[in-house]
Amino acid sequence: MAEESIIVVEDEPALAEALRFNLERQGYRVTVLHDCHAAVREIQRAGPDLVVLDVMLPGLDGFEVCRRVRMHSDVPILMLTARGEEVDRVLGLEIGADDYLTKPFSLRELQARVRALLRRSAVREPSSSQVQRQSGNLRVSPAERRAWLGETEISLRPREFDLLAYLIRNQALALSRQQILDGAWGNDFVGDERTVDVHIKGLRDLVEDDPRHPTRIVTVRGVGYRFEG
Repeated sequence: MAEESIIVVEDEPALAEALRFNLERQGYRVTVLHDCHAAVREIQRAGPDLVVLDVMLPGLDGFEVCRRVRMHSDVPILMLTARGEEVDRVLGLEIGADDYLTKPFSLRELQARVRALLRRSAVREPSSSQVQRQSGNLRVSPAERRAWLGETEISLRPREFDLLAYLIRNQALALSRQQILDGAWGNDFVGDERTVDVHIKGLRDLVEDDPRHPTRIVTVRGVGYRFEG
């Protein structure tokens, strides 16, 4: 059985208890919190393996909770939202959420996404991928999970690092979004290909001289992306 710990931040009592019951049946240790300020403190204190975070919370909304958590933690975050608009889903990904579910959702789908996020967070690149790679003044060390532009280290979240490492490892190849999802985050990823576009945009902001006119991570029309170096 699973032994991972999950913090659920949900102010709707019936849904919170349904999530607790369902996840505990899967073998997870579950803590349910209703207060957003307490959630930020407890996530920092307890260091859970995953956070299930509702967007519509009293006080701080889930987006602000996610921002604050990302200041000190890379814990996987699955956001729950009643909003179906693309802009809200994109915002969640841009501020550091790893995945999202739009209400109403099935508990089976929740389980699948939780398992996928936990598997990905536990994955370590195989030894064959640990070779340090360099392209121009960009240097990536998979073994250390660190990257530099010249002498300046780049601050990357885990998923951003996985994406950059995969792109530079496959330099000059045109990669589809699905290839990137499978190669960077594993073929158990549950979500849509829009995730790739959001993270490519964030990565360009970090490694391109002019993110609006990228020369390192270029778009291949009708295919996906290519790392030019």
